[in-house]
Amino acid sequence: MAETTPTQRLHLVMGGRVKDPRGIEFQDPESIHVVGVYSSYESAADAWRAQAQRTVDDAEMKYVVVHIHKLLTPEE
Repeated sequence: MAETTPTQRLHLVMGGRVKDPRGIEFQDPESIHVVGVYSSYESAADAWRAQAQRTVDDAEMKYVVVHIHKLLTPEE
């Protein structure tokens, strides 16, 4: 019986100017601000919240949390 090891969960927080505030298509992908990579969703959410609060008055700025672990192991 194969022993399973827990998958490392990584979360990327990034943001930048979007073409439409209702979407997530960035105006200039080369200028996306990478806040950081976090090992827990809670710490990623805290970083996202801090950046989103900092830019709350700019409707074209959007920050997101990307679940990197889901991209690395899509079969899970």
